[in-house]
Amino acid sequence: MAIVDDVNSDLKSRIDSTLDALRKEFSRIRTGRANLSILDGIRVDYYGSPTPLSGVANMTVADPRLIVVRPWDRKMVPAIDRALREANIGINPVSDGEIIRLPIPQLTEERRRDIVKQVKVKGEEHKVAVRNVRRDANDMLKEYQKDGEITEDELKKALERVQKETDAGIQSIDELVAKKEKEVMEV
Repeated sequence: MAIVDDVNSDLKSRIDSTLDALRKEFSRIRTGRANLSILDGIRVDYYGSPTPLSGVANMTVADPRLIVVRPWDRKMVPAIDRALREANIGINPVSDGEIIRLPIPQLTEERRRDIVKQVKVKGEEHKVAVRNVRRDANDMLKEYQKDGEITEDELKKALERVQKETDAGIQSIDELVAKKEKEVMEV
């Protein structure tokens, strides 16, 4: 049974990592509200070295529709401004020489629907990933049974456990998609 437990724990960890990846992708999707996670992947040229934005500036959410980026070195304002424009996040930075303001524009109904479609597509992609993990686990278990390491009864029970874990993972994805959809459609 140790083999079955190993396969099951591997399955759980792979499903959890898929869910974490989906959460991370959803955090980068704009919802019409100021959220610092949309700036996560942005790198600034800091004296020849690409550095995360959080490494060269302090970022705060001033109000629900405004992010303020305050560089630690005033000379970095143009480089940060350039990096924000090149990141193509749909926000135009406004600089006054000392700080950079990122006003979050109000999303139109049509844009909200497009974002919801993107959210659903991402959710489907991650469901496919979970199903692929299930297939891998099932193949491993069947191989173990074929090699005589587990019995047919153990295989049947293990396959049921794999299916339960898969169903739980897919349900979690559905919940994340519904939550993000509600967040995007909220005015």
